Amino acid sequence: MLNQTGIPSKDQVLSRFPKENDLLKPKAILECYEDIPCNPCSTSCPFDAIEIGENINKQPVLDVDKCTGCAICVTSCPGLAISVAQLVGEHAVFKIPYEFLPLPNPKDIWKGVNRAGEVICDATIEKVLTSKSMDRTALLTVSVPRNFLHEFITVRKP
Repeated sequence: MLNQTGIPSKDQVLSRFPKENDLLKPKAILECYEDIPCNPCSTSCPFDAIEIGENINKQPVLDVDKCTGCAICVTSCPGLAISVAQLVGEHAVFKIPYEFLPLPNPKDIWKGVNRAGEVICDATIEKVLTSKSMDRTALLTVSVPRNFLHEFITVRKP
């Protein structure tokens, strides 16, 4: 499906998520689906939670036990293929990369979008973080209803 539409299948997406029990704490979601020469996620992780190995063409693998959900890997990924997810009550809270202007503001309600670009829910912007070290990639903390855990990928201005 990915090679035909550019959209990963549900099984591919699910294969990148830790067990829901692990998501009671924030964990990185590595949505790299093809072998390409890339390793900034692995080299930027201060906890050695992302392993690629000697061949940088391999897809990264997350060590869930080592991942703290710090999100350094999120803004270091040139493909915007990493987010951090956590289950908090009835919500899934994500830290996602965002490179469009204007940036949202905390407490804004934007549209949650799936991997096909379709609006699926309202998304509450909890926090917006920018810094020079993130090289114009903002880190948004976004809350969506828990049932969209595996569908949500980004936000769109309403």
